[in-house]
Amino acid sequence: MENSLKGQKAIITGSSSGIGKGVALSLAAAGADIVINYAGSKEKAEEVASLASQFGGKVLVIKADVSDETEVKEMFSKTIQELGTVDILVNNAGLQKDAPFHEMTLDQWNKVIGINLTGQFLCAREAVNEFLRRGINPHISKALGKIICMSSVHQEIPWSEHVNYAASKGGIMLLMKSIAQGYAAKKIRINSICPGAIRTPINKDAWGTPDSLNKLMNLIPYKRIGEIEDIGKVAVWLASDQSDHINGTSIFVDGGMTLYPGFTTNG
Repeated sequence: MENSLKGQKAIITGSSSGIGKGVALSLAAAGADIVINYAGSKEKAEEVASLASQFGGKVLVIKADVSDETEVKEMFSKTIQELGTVDILVNNAGLQKDAPFHEMTLDQWNKVIGINLTGQFLCAREAVNEFLRRGINPHISKALGKIICMSSVHQEIPWSEHVNYAASKGGIMLLMKSIAQGYAAKKIRINSICPGAIRTPINKDAWGTPDSLNKLMNLIPYKRIGEIEDIGKVAVWLASDQSDHINGTSIFVDGGMTLYPGFTTNG
């Protein structure tokens, strides 16, 4: 889908590493001007920006904590000032703070909900306001704007000792659907990508050794771990006019994890 996003401006939150990095590079390769958002390492964000700039589009690096309303507003304001508008938001920023439920602290709960769920609310609200302010440009896209929410297979699959994470992803599912329902008539498209096990630093313990990788394969019927490029390709398609009639949908990129492979032999 070369140049399928030509002329469009995209913010990808949490894009200094992992899935966000993969999505940012894929959108840049498809012709979009992009914003690399980060909250931690500026050096990593600039490394991604350097890679993305090789595709010829404009690339901005903006630090913002997506759970902070003021910082989110400033990120959108700077993007609009530098790039003119926002056509695509990829709500990717997320983290885990794991603990057995009876030991989970309120801080662990609030941190994950704040970044993973409230952060998506704050960024989506700013994006929708910008879409409505700008108006549609049919030479750029059939849609007024596109939002892609990064969810997880755990919006469907319960996950013991990760209750805060699973709850945040379940919340993203209905956040996405409710916004999509409310703004479809305005030609705003909002969908989710739900990754399974993807080879990123956040879950290296699950794939970093032959033994751990073999164990992981018991959960993946397709018998391979996902790569960040698998997510990036879906993000480009959802952001493009090729998916113009797709709205309010969760797309699982998981090699079949949600098929509950434990029941292959009748459980």
